[in-house]
Amino acid sequence: MISYWHVHAWDYTKEALAHPDTEITAVWDENPERGKEQAGKLGVPYFDSLEEMLDSGIDAVIVDAPTRLHRDVMVQAARAGKHIFTEKVVAPTLSEVREILDEVARNDVKLTVSLPRLNDGYTLAISEALREGLLGRVTQVRVRLSHNGAIAGWLPEHFYDPVDCGGGALIDLGCHPVYLTRLFLGEEPAEVTAQFGYVTGKPVEDNAVLTLSTASGAVGIAETGFVNPYSPFTIEVHGTEGSLLYGTPEPKLLLRTGAKGEEEAGRWQELPLPANRPGAFAQWVSHIQNGTSAEENIREAVELTRIMEAAYQSVQVKRSVVF
Repeated sequence: MISYWHVHAWDYTKEALAHPDTEITAVWDENPERGKEQAGKLGVPYFDSLEEMLDSGIDAVIVDAPTRLHRDVMVQAARAGKHIFTEKVVAPTLSEVREILDEVARNDVKLTVSLPRLNDGYTLAISEALREGLLGRVTQVRVRLSHNGAIAGWLPEHFYDPVDCGGGALIDLGCHPVYLTRLFLGEEPAEVTAQFGYVTGKPVEDNAVLTLSTASGAVGIAETGFVNPYSPFTIEVHGTEGSLLYGTPEPKLLLRTGAKGEEEAGRWQELPLPANRPGAFAQWVSHIQNGTSAEENIREAVELTRIMEAAYQSVQVKRSVVF
C-alpha cells in the first residue's frame, strides 16, 4: 500500500485481502505515524522509505497517496517494475499522466485506474441502448453526484487542501459524473467550462458544475458537491429519438424512444439492469495474470485528466477552454 491518505484506501485494502490471488505485505505512507498505525492493523511491515518497500519483494502497489504525489510515486513504482492500481485521478495534469504512462510502457507493468461506475449495470445498460440507436443522435447528457461531506463533517479535513488534492469537489467526487458524461456523449469535447461555489468557505470548491460542448452540437453537464444530503445520483441522456433517465430519484432506468415506432414512443418503459461487471481491482489482477492491458480504462482515465485540467483552467481564466 502506497499511503492511506485517501478515504477509499481501506476499501481497496479489503478488496486486496478478499481477492484469492492477492495479499498485502507492506505499507509506506508520506505520513509515517498514519502508515505505522495502518501497518500495525494489518500485521505487516511499515517502510520509512518508499524505495526500500519497492525493493522488498512485492509485485504490485495500490496508490492512495495525495494527488500531488501520484506522478512521483507511480513513476518510481513503474521504474521498479511494480504493477500499479491507483485511485482517480491518475494525476492532476496531462503532462504528469504522460510521464506515468511512458514509464509504465517502458517497464512493461500493468496499470489500472479506479473508475468504478464504468462497471455498474446502469452504465452497461445505457451504453447498450446507445449502441442500439434507441436515442438517435445524442444531444445532451447530464450526470449528477453529490454528498454532504462538507456540511456533515465526515469528509477528512485534508480533502480540503488545494495543494494535496489539486482541487475540491470536482476533482474528487466530480470525477464520476465527468467520466460518465464523456462516455455517454460518445465524442471528444471541443470546449470545457466550469463554475465553482464555496458554500462552506473551505479553501477548495464544495459545489461545482462542468459543461462540455462537442463539434456535433451535443452538450454534457456534470454536477457535483459536498453540500447536499439528499441529492440522488442521477443520469439523463437525451437524443433526437428518445431519452433515458436513471435515479430520478429511484435507481431505475427509464426509456422513452421513437426509434421503435409510435406505440413505444407514447410511454416510458423500465429497462432491466444487467449485473455489474468485475470491478477495476479484479480487472487489474486479471491483466497482471494474463499479460493483457487495461487499454479502455487507461484511455478513459487520460481523458478524465484532460477534462479536469481544462475545467480548473476555465475557472482561473473565467472563460471556456477550447481543445
